[in-house]
Amino acid sequence: MEPGSLIFPKPDTELALELSEQVFIDEDDYTRAPASPTTVPNVRPYRPPSTGSNITKSPRARRVRTASMSQSTKRTAAESILHADRRTIYTAGRPPWYNCTGGQEVEPFLIGICGASASGKTTVAAKIIESLNIPWVTIVSMDSFYKVLNEKQHQAAECNEYNFDHPDAFDMDLLVTVLQRLKEGKKVEVPIYNYVTHSRESRTKTMYGANVIIFEGILAFYHADVVRMLDMKVFVDTDADIRLARRLRRDIVQRGRDLEGVLKQYMTYVKPAYQSYIAPCMAHADIIVPRGGENHVAIHLIVQHVHKQLQLRGFKVREKLAVAHIGQPLPDSLYVLKDTPQVQGLHTFIRNKDTSRDEFIFYSKRLMRLVIEFALSLLPYSEVDVDTPQGFAYKGRKCDVEKICGVSILRAGETMEQAVCDVCKDIRIGKILIQTNQQTDEPELYYLRLPKDIKDYRVVLMDATVATGAAAIMAIRVLLDHDVPEHNISLVSLLMAEIGVHSIAYAFPQVKIITSALDPEINEKFYVLPGIGNFGDRYFGTEPAYDE
Repeated sequence: MEPGSLIFPKPDTELALELSEQVFIDEDDYTRAPASPTTVPNVRPYRPPSTGSNITKSPRARRVRTASMSQSTKRTAAESILHADRRTIYTAGRPPWYNCTGGQEVEPFLIGICGASASGKTTVAAKIIESLNIPWVTIVSMDSFYKVLNEKQHQAAECNEYNFDHPDAFDMDLLVTVLQRLKEGKKVEVPIYNYVTHSRESRTKTMYGANVIIFEGILAFYHADVVRMLDMKVFVDTDADIRLARRLRRDIVQRGRDLEGVLKQYMTYVKPAYQSYIAPCMAHADIIVPRGGENHVAIHLIVQHVHKQLQLRGFKVREKLAVAHIGQPLPDSLYVLKDTPQVQGLHTFIRNKDTSRDEFIFYSKRLMRLVIEFALSLLPYSEVDVDTPQGFAYKGRKCDVEKICGVSILRAGETMEQAVCDVCKDIRIGKILIQTNQQTDEPELYYLRLPKDIKDYRVVLMDATVATGAAAIMAIRVLLDHDVPEHNISLVSLLMAEIGVHSIAYAFPQVKIITSALDPEINEKFYVLPGIGNFGDRYFGTEPAYDE
């Protein structure tokens, strides 16, 4: 073991209490929360019909349009970014993971957990996730990367004569590629391995956008390229008898094996593999955790260290954008709808504070239709000859783009979806929910739903207004992480501030920026001036009531 490694003693010893000055909270004070915003659907509880009614309605699950980030909050001794009443929360959504130029600022924190089979690696990973109370955590299991077996190997596996604990049993090239892309903040497709049939399933698991990545596996520290990527290396050390008992229970109950086959595989492959490949990996560990998930002190200290590292992700993107590029000429990528009397008249209605909500919606929709049509006119067209019903030839034009996808930045951007659906037949729509943190004034990513093949589409990104451009830059960064080429993105908005246009164009010079009007400045609350107010509140009728 290297001198820098740390072995945790039992939690009830005096030395364990001296490892940190912080006072740990009892486990009863913690409440469980989903580790990922997309794995637990937000379902309304069923309410029986009121008395006196003869109509009995069946319980109807709420459609999963947005996913709950956290069903409850936990108290933790580590520092956090948000404070509410007596509770502390790290973040309600994913804060910016890039700088004001749109580039990757700080890589996600990658934790590697290694240990023998049935040592408790998955339990340790789950307890770390529960204690972190951060929604944007991804857990990657090495078991997902078992190689596809040929017919001969499959027959050997059925007879418990295939060595699943040897390094050659894993697709290391795919594993390294997936971890590298996750470190870069990009989307990956992780295989799903079926232990009963010893094969990969046809479906895959999509992973994207994590502040913390936990990678666990029996040979997590075996490959040199993987070890170099790990920011923290944890080795779970559990007694051999306990490991064997756990493996017997798991393989017999969960994987349909028989007792004789499990013992044969353990003595022939599992135990020798631990001595030859897994135990030597202990030398790479930064932390050695005896007894796995039962060692609460070790897990608490790991969580504290991760929280400190995550403070590096507290960027002030919006403040930087608000003062950047002042006095610069407008970029060539900006396209403003021609300021005709009709456009001026529509802006007069939607900018007037006395306009009723019904009129505001009506005239906003008219303007949306115009700006969407204008955006589509900027797509590439080619000449084409057609015959009219009267038998005459007509030289026309046809759009060269076959796949167009609309993506709205919720919530205000969703108001533009109808306009793009009206002019593009059978268009696919994606959604990205970005909200402003009320305490930091920074944009935070809560949820996204995009077509799997969005990289093959021309994307029309829609937001009603753009002030600093912080939300738009985050949305464009998400699209780029999903392999959408920068030149295939068009940002469409009803109103933009010059500062926001400069920020977006500087970060992404190939993105087309399309709007119906350009206002010169923003105020200290990041509202466009003279502007149209809070578009979402005026459109959806959620404006706060003021006493006159």
